[in-house]
Amino acid sequence: MLDQIFDYLHFHFSLEASIVLLILVFLEAVLSADNAIALAAIAQGLEDKKLERQALNIGLVVAYVLRVTLLLTATEVQKFWQFELLGAAYLLWLVFQHFTSQEIEDDHHHGPRFATLWQAIPVIAFTDLAFSLDSVTTAIAVSQETWLVLTGTTIGIVTLRFMAGLFIRWLDEFTNLEDAGYITVALVGLRLLLKVVNNDFVPPEWLMITAIAIIFTWGFSKRNLTESPQVEVEKTEVSK
Repeated sequence: MLDQIFDYLHFHFSLEASIVLLILVFLEAVLSADNAIALAAIAQGLEDKKLERQALNIGLVVAYVLRVTLLLTATEVQKFWQFELLGAAYLLWLVFQHFTSQEIEDDHHHGPRFATLWQAIPVIAFTDLAFSLDSVTTAIAVSQETWLVLTGTTIGIVTLRFMAGLFIRWLDEFTNLEDAGYITVALVGLRLLLKVVNNDFVPPEWLMITAIAIIFTWGFSKRNLTESPQVEVEKTEVSK
């Protein structure tokens, strides 16, 4: 039974396999920055910080199941350009919604707001799935061994949760970070759209990574000004 499972997953561990696994984990970490900030911004649609963490935890568990399903069916999925078109449309819709929505006073958050935890979870899960449509091609190109890709995906989803948790804090600290994140989401959406139109028009990974790095540098360039509370000191005179 185990032999059949290993044969299906193409499980053959070697030094080369461990190097490929490190490359997959590195790619997952680098390419997940824009994904993480998008998920963090979506989670901020919940007003309660505890609910934000729960939405990320549950949403990414669902996202992991969807990612594994996508990887195991990638050969078939890649035959249908409609999936990439839907993913591109969904990501670009998120970007449009972010930049056209109005800010609430004393709250710089754009985008959807959720009354309950269960409204946010599917949005988080399907946003990650849309990003995965772009990254799955890269993962499969690096290795054809299913177990390696699945292991890299598992580590990647844990890394994504950690990064999203950091970005939730940083979104409140840096003025331009949320906008920077959604600009990178737009880049991923446009990249998926170019895949549908003509794969020759798709920019190389190094160019995408460079562009994302520049955009995030701008995103971290300005901190929010926090007003320190004024403490009034009352002077009392002691008279004898």
